[in-house]
Amino acid sequence: MVIKKEVKEKVDFVKWFSELNKKSGSVAGGKGANLAEIYNLGIPVPPGFVITAQAYDYFIEKAGLDERIKNLINSIEYEDTKQLEEVAKNIRELIVNSKIPKELEDEIIESYETLDTSNLDGGSDIVSGILKTASEPVFVAVRSSATAEDLAEASFAGQQESFLNVKGNSNLIESVKKCFASLFTARAVYYRKKKGFSDVSLAVVVQRMIDSDKSGVIFSKDPSYKDNENTIIEAVFGLGEGIVLGTITPDKYIVSPELQILKKDISEKKIAITRDSGGNTITVKLNPEKSSSQVLKEHEIKRLADFALKIEEHYGKPQDLEFAIENGEIFIVQTRPITTIQGRIEKGKEKQIQGKEILSGLAASPGIAYGKVQIVKNMKDLENIKTGDVLVTKMTNPDMVVSMQKSAAIITDEGGLTAHAAIVSREMGIPCVVGTQEATTKLKEGELVTVDGFNGKVYSGKTSETVKKEVKSITSTTKTKIKVMVDLPTFAERAAKTGIKQVGLTRIEGIISESGKHPNYFLKQGKIKDYEEIVYNGIEGIAKYFEEVWVRTSDIRSDEFKNLEGATKEVEANPMLGMHGIRFGLRNPEILKAELNALKRVSDKGKKIGILLPQVISVKEVRETKKIINEMGFNQAKLGIMIETPAAVQLIKELCQEGIKFISFGTNDLTQYILAVDRGNEQVQEIYNEMHPAVLYQIAYVIRVCKREGVESSICGQAGSKKEMVKFLVENGIDSISINADSANEIAEYVEQIEKDLVKGTDKEPRKYQSKKEENK
Repeated sequence: MVIKKEVKEKVDFVKWFSELNKKSGSVAGGKGANLAEIYNLGIPVPPGFVITAQAYDYFIEKAGLDERIKNLINSIEYEDTKQLEEVAKNIRELIVNSKIPKELEDEIIESYETLDTSNLDGGSDIVSGILKTASEPVFVAVRSSATAEDLAEASFAGQQESFLNVKGNSNLIESVKKCFASLFTARAVYYRKKKGFSDVSLAVVVQRMIDSDKSGVIFSKDPSYKDNENTIIEAVFGLGEGIVLGTITPDKYIVSPELQILKKDISEKKIAITRDSGGNTITVKLNPEKSSSQVLKEHEIKRLADFALKIEEHYGKPQDLEFAIENGEIFIVQTRPITTIQGRIEKGKEKQIQGKEILSGLAASPGIAYGKVQIVKNMKDLENIKTGDVLVTKMTNPDMVVSMQKSAAIITDEGGLTAHAAIVSREMGIPCVVGTQEATTKLKEGELVTVDGFNGKVYSGKTSETVKKEVKSITSTTKTKIKVMVDLPTFAERAAKTGIKQVGLTRIEGIISESGKHPNYFLKQGKIKDYEEIVYNGIEGIAKYFEEVWVRTSDIRSDEFKNLEGATKEVEANPMLGMHGIRFGLRNPEILKAELNALKRVSDKGKKIGILLPQVISVKEVRETKKIINEMGFNQAKLGIMIETPAAVQLIKELCQEGIKFISFGTNDLTQYILAVDRGNEQVQEIYNEMHPAVLYQIAYVIRVCKREGVESSICGQAGSKKEMVKFLVENGIDSISINADSANEIAEYVEQIEKDLVKGTDKEPRKYQSKKEENK
């Protein structure tokens, strides 16, 4: 977090909505800029003004807090939850206990007094000229609006605070300071760190408070499926807090682009959150008739959908909106891009579990994962969440984000598709099922479950998965071999149904993870033979379905496997460049020999085995590994290397001449090393590109050298399933491509077509790498 050192003396403390637009994010924050934009479009938005981000900076500087906050932020150990909470609390107390400069306070109060219920245009002319009324102060909503908020790639959902039903000058000033301080909640600080945001300021939106009879959330496009253009509306009685926090399971309405209501799911809404005469937020119980009644009328559903589609058209991208209805009048109180729209899946390509179903709810975030149940009843229980657990709770809240990040999957009793758990899970890519009603009572602590976020199901134990669109056996023949990638015996049988007989990559780490123990555990306990047995059983369980399997020796980074029993708890400063891959194996020969012995035992049963060495940077590493293999009498094995480092590219001729039989490109690492772009850092993902001309040049060069030296070339990893990369590889003469079983049919057919075009002369020249024109783009 960088606090700006310099703030101009003359700054705009307050801006009305009419003075701002969607490009005003640096002044009004994401929320404020978007509200101003749609306000000026004529969309019904409650009138209001923004206390600018520059006003926040001014306050921080005048209070002498900038350096103190910076030092505290720099002291944080982000994975130490207790320390993170403590430091964040200290920063918030510093802000709340500081006095807002009089000139800033005066302008805020003047603007507030101008904002009465008759003011519906909120223009800047009002600030300078209109007479104050002697009416009762109005209730307002005081809402934080960070300058990095509501972006297409990061929603910052629930990370800062909002305060509803604020009334009176002193209450307003205190609420503004609390909003400023909420930039430093533990969850917000952690979220910014994970998202790579380092320089964030905060504006505050002050709007006339809508005393909602009904409220809810709208997705202008279904956030789950690519081929679903319908609008999704969720609604509850009373204020919108209940739907966003997930304490109330909302009604759900599906509306077509032609504004036809396609489906209505009416839930049992046992409570409503509302405001009493004193402005206090209270929870009221609904009688059975009201509880089960439909929240929105037909014309309200259609009008809300119409607003959503108009706002989407204006922005040119699908929107996530919040609305409130007071005495039949509709107001839009927030709009932002749907952060997960790029991650939508195609209907029919979602996965299906085979097993014993024990719970069902709403499919809130796609994916399938398994783990041990950890039930969170209060915030203290969050300390029990370990990486890979399934977090089960009544409903998540923003303070749970740190623990949610660790979870393999999330299950809640309450909530809908727009609840906090759903939004954040989709953004994090964590499978999530919400609204099960009974997860916290039906599931048991420590119970192993599988969560199907595609279909909203929870299954007992660890189950296998299948794809609804059944994989067909591949009968087409291509010059370029098509292989599959299989990491666990669980998925081997299904992968074999493709008819493919070769596995182009098996990563031992999957088998290791299933054991729950790091190789170092077996080494320290003197049980290295047990480690060999685990690897053998895993590889044998895969190999029995195939004629040949290429197995990569272990590549265990310190950050990814620190929670395995026996792992070193200290994470290296840069795990990507640390002690992993073949350098780890040669440094720990007993572990490497155990893996090779396991492979030899599988080979002795008549299976062809290829040994892939990861992270190779020298001929010496290959030579030393060959020596171990020869001493074991494992002469029938084919030895190959991963091309993941620039060193391996530069030394490819010498490596081929050392006697390797094949190479396989690991484009994830090769790309990050060539481009100096951390593939795990979201802040630089827009420049991480496997099709970058520098990467393609290296790949083409390696393929050419391997052809001259008689060494088979292949590729493994996700890039092998991308058609643009496949076309480049086939045109440059790669020998084989390894892909996920799910993509096998599609890629095999695509390869067949490319090869036909090459024969016909449609593609006369192989594309070595991008043209000079493309390279200079």
